Amino acid sequence: MRELVGKCTACRKEIYCLDGFFNGVQSDEGKIYCFECCDELKNEENPQD
Repeated sequence: MRELVGKCTACRKEIYCLDGFFNGVQSDEGKIYCFECCDELKNEENPQD
């Protein structure tokens, strides 16, 4: 089963719930992000030298 949950806050890609599993990441503020944008945000916050 595939249900649309919303769109990524950063890139506007559609994010779905797939067979009961949320296919994205929800921030503490309640915003949702796709996995790709979440990884980019984490890298910006904690850059590796």
